[in-house]
Amino acid sequence: MNWVNESTIQGFILLGFSDRPWLEFPLFVLFLISYIVTIFSNLTIILVSRLDSKLHTPMYFFLSNLSLLDLCYTTCTVPQMLVNLRSIRKVISYGGCVAQLFIFLALGATECLLLAVMSLDRFVAICRPLHYSVIMHQRLCLRLAAASWVIGFGNSVWLSTLTLQLPLCDPYVVDHFLCEVPALLKLSCVDTTANEAELFLVSVLFHLIPLTLILISYAFIVQAVLRIQSAEGRQKAFGTCGSHLIVVSLFYGTATSMYLQPPSPSSKDRGKMVSLFYGIIAPMLNPLIYTLRNTEVKEALKRLAARVLIKR
Repeated sequence: MNWVNESTIQGFILLGFSDRPWLEFPLFVLFLISYIVTIFSNLTIILVSRLDSKLHTPMYFFLSNLSLLDLCYTTCTVPQMLVNLRSIRKVISYGGCVAQLFIFLALGATECLLLAVMSLDRFVAICRPLHYSVIMHQRLCLRLAAASWVIGFGNSVWLSTLTLQLPLCDPYVVDHFLCEVPALLKLSCVDTTANEAELFLVSVLFHLIPLTLILISYAFIVQAVLRIQSAEGRQKAFGTCGSHLIVVSLFYGTATSMYLQPPSPSSKDRGKMVSLFYGIIAPMLNPLIYTLRNTEVKEALKRLAARVLIKR
């Protein structure tokens, strides 16, 4: 194998699922459908939250941010994956690989922080209801959302730079369907122990710490909900918090198994499946979970549909 500078690299081959060619067409259909559903459902959440004045609250502001993040998540990976599933030469340009690596890292870190911010919002709403509007004011919500995005992208700049500085050996074959740090580290001609340690440290910071804060918040939330006398009030509180907890479980469960477990003989296939789940399936499920379990969103959808029909 030849050791070359990254400036001479024209592109990479993404193996994806080429070792199972019989799976490619069913996966193409599945990913295309899931991508369409993801685009439609997340855009619906954003539009409804924007157009319905009753949803102009911190909870739906953060939910709109999550929907925007999920739109970007899938768009940075799925179109390229669909092209490669129907192509003989499964290639991605060097620039495309760098962009995919940077965006995927940035959005993953941002979602970790955003889910923690959403749990803070639920904590204040349920445990400090009389002070909710004072504490979760518009300026604070904007700052929390902006901080999540800025820190997420800042982390991506650091990790992407460390990864892309490594000398790579040809052939440039990535045993994955996207350009992700663990897959690219395997192409390096030098020892990547330091990079793997840094990736593990970042994973701890962005997964375990926010998850711990989420669990602490929900411990207080459960105590507060159990003190509510009204059965209807308890049901409403558990309804909004339940949706968030399901999303947290889906995201953190898969991401933690990807970045915080030691390598194993099955880690290659596990990495692909986990990336598929939190990069494609979870963004499709998130808006469905919030919509199907949330009466306010369903009522807002009905009001928006009625307005559209009246105008016609």
